[in-house]
Amino acid sequence: AAGMAAPTMEERKACWGARDEFWRCLDSHGDDAAQCEKLRRAFEARCPQQWVKHFDKRRDFLKYKKMLETEGYRPPEAAGKS
Repeated sequence: AAGMAAPTMEERKACWGARDEFWRCLDSHGDDAAQCEKLRRAFEARCPQQWVKHFDKRRDFLKYKKMLETEGYRPPEAAGKS
């Protein structure tokens, strides 16, 4: 976005660190975000909004990928054919 200064290296490291801690928390609590509320807030406070959105999408993608690798692809249950 225009007018948004690029984060410094320090800021990027703080952002990534907060993201990693938040993700580790989610991993250890079976993705129960309520358990990781504080870390989520730290993550949002330390990262540009755009990055938070990006990392959230990325995590969903990685989880989906891992699920495919462990369970194999299963087509969605015949949706809309009730």
